[in-house]
Amino acid sequence: MRAARLSIGEARRIAVAASGLGRRPPGRKDRRHLAGVVDRLGLLQLDSVNVVGRAHDLVLYSRLGPHPASLVRDAAYRRRSLYEAWCHEASLVPTALWPLLAWRRERMHADRWWRGWVEGKAHLLEALEAEVAERGPLRASQLSVPRAPRQSWWGWDDAKRGLEHLFAIGRLAVADRSGTTGFERVYDLVERVLPAEVLAAPTPADEDARAALVLAAARAQGVATLADLADHHRQRPALVKPIVENLVEEGLLVPVEVEGWHQPAYLHPEAARPRRATARALVGPFDPIVWNRPRAERLFDFRYRIEIYTPAPKRTYGYYVLPFVLGDRLVARVDAKADRKRGVLQVPGAFAEAWADPHAVAGPLAEELRLLTGWHGLDRVEVGERGDLAAPLTLASTRTLR
Repeated sequence: MRAARLSIGEARRIAVAASGLGRRPPGRKDRRHLAGVVDRLGLLQLDSVNVVGRAHDLVLYSRLGPHPASLVRDAAYRRRSLYEAWCHEASLVPTALWPLLAWRRERMHADRWWRGWVEGKAHLLEALEAEVAERGPLRASQLSVPRAPRQSWWGWDDAKRGLEHLFAIGRLAVADRSGTTGFERVYDLVERVLPAEVLAAPTPADEDARAALVLAAARAQGVATLADLADHHRQRPALVKPIVENLVEEGLLVPVEVEGWHQPAYLHPEAARPRRATARALVGPFDPIVWNRPRAERLFDFRYRIEIYTPAPKRTYGYYVLPFVLGDRLVARVDAKADRKRGVLQVPGAFAEAWADPHAVAGPLAEELRLLTGWHGLDRVEVGERGDLAAPLTLASTRTLR
């Protein structure tokens, strides 16, 4: 049977709707709104960079608009409805997912990041776990275990890396975030962090757990290739392929052909198929709509790279660039920074996509920047001169203040 065909426009509208980028709910946002976003997306990716906002808060902002800064912290580190796990990189996931990720924790010893390092580290790992058991919750900087410096990408020594390994395999959990940056992990025994009923829940067979994650990915993406589905929870495509084939046979995924895509695609049977999209949102670099760069390019014709680690003279767009979603397209990108001391949202550069009309984009973007400025408690937007969108945006930003 020939697969149904979708135009690229239909695929975009399905993807935008599935991601929750549309009309934001009115009124004050509370834990129910957070739960709705997490249930739709499956997880919130974490990142330490706080130029405009934390990665997880920006994902919520894009879908909910202004919301209390305590919303995620309360869910993750007070009520424990979310917990930290290696999922799509470092992520916050629903606590109920603990049994579904058992296969990943069990395989972390053999992960390329840990393989070789753990050899000969049994005594260190035992000492770290014992100290946390006796004195926890603890940050790495509070350890009394002797610190033997060993530099890595993040400057971790063996003690910090040991804590991270114990966290990755599920012996420790992240009880809180604190320290001078407010984002340093605080470790404790997993049984003192996660609810007992979650830890006691039966562990499904690996294939059943992986299938549940593939379905969650399909729901979050709406329409996706096999590689897209695997990427959502960082599964290996080769292992996901037979699972996807079984889900198709069971009618839980619908095979489709998408205009311009060279790979087979799959539609979640409950995915909304709107005739038009009404999204208007700035999204962060770690938002699910753009975190898979090949998918963003294939779906939106939007080539996006993070330039944080690129030397300033070699950057194309800027240090921390936010894509702008309008309707069902990624129409522009802005380099942004919240200057909290001056009360200013700085926009050194603003760039429309080659096919987009800067003057048509400027008005909606100015409104979005004004909303973002208010959420941060800042006084104004300060637009620089870089980019073809800068001048129209400056004019439109002035008009929004009248």
